Amino acid sequence: MYNNMMLVNCTSCRTPLQIPPGAKSIRCSICQAITKIADPRDLPSTHNNNYQPTPYHPPPPPSPSSHTPPGPPPSPHGRKKAVICGISYKFSRHELKGCINDAKCMRYLLMNRFKFPDASILMLTEEETDPYRIPTKHNMRMALYWLVQGCQPGDSLVFHFSGHGSRQRNYNGDEMDGYDETLCPLDFETQGMIVDDEINTTIVKPLPRGVKLHAIIDACHSGTILDLPFLCRMNRSGHYVWEDHRPRSGVWKGTNGGEAISFSGCDDDQTSADTSALSKITSTGAMTFCFIQAFEHGQGATYGSILNAMRTTIRNTGNGVGGGGPVNSLLTMLLTGGSGGGLRQEPQLTACEPFDVYTKPFSL
Repeated sequence: MYNNMMLVNCTSCRTPLQIPPGAKSIRCSICQAITKIADPRDLPSTHNNNYQPTPYHPPPPPSPSSHTPPGPPPSPHGRKKAVICGISYKFSRHELKGCINDAKCMRYLLMNRFKFPDASILMLTEEETDPYRIPTKHNMRMALYWLVQGCQPGDSLVFHFSGHGSRQRNYNGDEMDGYDETLCPLDFETQGMIVDDEINTTIVKPLPRGVKLHAIIDACHSGTILDLPFLCRMNRSGHYVWEDHRPRSGVWKGTNGGEAISFSGCDDDQTSADTSALSKITSTGAMTFCFIQAFEHGQGATYGSILNAMRTTIRNTGNGVGGGGPVNSLLTMLLTGGSGGGLRQEPQLTACEPFDVYTKPFSL
């Protein structure tokens, strides 16, 4: 049914756009750029035997919602794009104190150390004035769709999330522990959570060869939140093995040739903390703070050095836990094991393919 459609590529993001009859211009629903349509007399004739109309292949929807991202997202500059999401759940019983600070710190790190242009970073927090940048479930889905839309070899993509994470019973048999991991949008109590299967389908599976995705997830139960096939199981002395988490069903959870690597705040059965013991200045998520500190202390050369540095910092944290949501004496005991000997959370590294974590250079 698409064989006779007249198409034009968006002049900005190169997305194929269907030309309405008689249109002189068309607005791209992805990047909002306006593309002028050539005079029909200048277009190739479909009666020319040498002319082959461009077939239209619609991109797979990232979720049950097949709408394109609402509002004008930032236009990507160069080959770097990022989605940063920090949710405080303010005025609710789930309130967290450090997550918006995490988002701001991550944005600063990407811009100043890794040279991500400001306009290529999509921020979702409750402080945003644009209603499409509020971290609702719909907006988060659309932001993830935007992140990978039109990606090409050489692109570097980043997804950072700081907020609540959870888990729910898995029924399709693709989880080793029997649970799906989830992220909690601002409106999760009414709209539901975003499940790891959907995150994998949206930002992992479409990645073509030459595209690199990094996720930094500061949330509870986030160890395998991207559903990547391999998990780096590292002990306290820094020795590691790659665990095979590929589903027994044979369903491929990796990429389409690209590279996907995720740092997460804790294992699937652990919780993450906000902590003032790590930062005397402001509340931040423990994992985000440790990730940034690894670079500040010159330990960001390889994936292994970053993971080791994060684990050491968290392990050596004192028992002063606070500032990050409903932290009380019971939660403090759960996080510290009742002994004050550091937070009981272990940052994790997952990837689409195993690699030597101590020789592979880290780069964004």
